[in-house]
Amino acid sequence: MPKESGRKVVATNRKARHNYEVLDTYEAGMVLMGTEVKSLREGRASLVDGFATFYNDELWLEAVYIPEYLNGSWTNHSARRRRKLLLHREQLDKIAQKTRESGFTIVPLQLYFLDGRAKVEIAVARGKRDYDKRQTLREKQDNREALREMRSKNRGA
Repeated sequence: MPKESGRKVVATNRKARHNYEVLDTYEAGMVLMGTEVKSLREGRASLVDGFATFYNDELWLEAVYIPEYLNGSWTNHSARRRRKLLLHREQLDKIAQKTRESGFTIVPLQLYFLDGRAKVEIAVARGKRDYDKRQTLREKQDNREALREMRSKNRGA
């Protein structure tokens, strides 16, 4: 059986980039049970409420929803259990130092398989205010309208 290659995205947290200003991103491995991996391979997960916290100098991913594996038995996992993230010590120290400052949090952006291994992209982020969110939406809309205008001008020429 050939080994998987490439990147297969399972879940993305689209609201994270809307609600937070992303400063640094990191790729972390996860400690998973077998039924969690099987459920992820079916493409079922949600990062919407997820966040990461430190316990005993280790980073843990919490409130990420990976539903129970349908064909599992009594060995099934609980859907919202705490999962350990695997990072290098230097990365953990950087993240811990950044999150000690007020206003910073760690949010998951994307859950995917990279060459057959489950990975999560996490970000150190700062929450946006409502006016920042409106400004970002306004900029996106203005860019879209400008591109639309340029496209129509180029077609007419």
